[in-house]
Amino acid sequence: MKEFMHRFIHNKLAVAGSLILLLFILSAVLAPVIAPFDPYYMDSTAVLMPPGGKHLLGTDNMGRDILSRIIYGSRISLQVSLVSVSIATAAGVCLGVLAGYFGKLTDGIISRVIEIMFAFPEVLLALLIMAILGPSLNNIMIAIGIVYTPIFARITRGAVLTVKESLHVEAARSIGVSDFSIIVRHILPNVLAPILVQITLSLAFAILSEAALSFLGIGVEPDIPSWGIMLNNGKSWIEIAWWVGVFPGIAIALAVLGFNILGDGLRDVLDPRLRNVEN
Repeated sequence: MKEFMHRFIHNKLAVAGSLILLLFILSAVLAPVIAPFDPYYMDSTAVLMPPGGKHLLGTDNMGRDILSRIIYGSRISLQVSLVSVSIATAAGVCLGVLAGYFGKLTDGIISRVIEIMFAFPEVLLALLIMAILGPSLNNIMIAIGIVYTPIFARITRGAVLTVKESLHVEAARSIGVSDFSIIVRHILPNVLAPILVQITLSLAFAILSEAALSFLGIGVEPDIPSWGIMLNNGKSWIEIAWWVGVFPGIAIALAVLGFNILGDGLRDVLDPRLRNVEN
């Protein structure tokens, strides 16, 4: 852990990504404190006001403060990304371990299911699931979680196939250690690195997916201050009130950028080949 922290602190990408995400998380947690206005309050005297004055980022077509809605929208994005990626990680890792460790028929069945899911574009698969479940915050988290499950399953399977042939696993198996103990004590700890990197990248993809589904009108409820819904609303006013859609778009870009560069930094920190080069 000490070596990991040393490498992490000295990795510029990891630090930069962490700082961006810290700002993102703080804005979500402290939204009731730092938001200057109620995100739902509609001021008929301040419709489509440009950025400046008491409305720092302007107002939308209903007189709602855009900065406040962006701040509260970060809560939705954070919640959706964390819950959906948690679902994908738990399901994907379990499937990947089963396929990689037991192989044969188990591997065949799970691999075919994964390949079928990979055959569908991510947004199309999410649209299909949302059409079945219906638009709501809980359903969008379930849909995104299902969509990204195959990614974690494939990564975990590949890592398990490599680790299970190692000497310490063979030694444990030869002395009669149960499969469950081998998986928990010897397999999982050695496949965490690629999973951690994929988690950070999937968090970024989950934010984009939520924004895309909400933009298309099948995500969260229309009255919820979601970045995707704000983008959808902004497209109608882009010619006369560019700020309605541009600022939510910038918020999405910054959040995704933070997760992506953190993932790149973690990959460099956890890469044993780079560690050997430095040594």
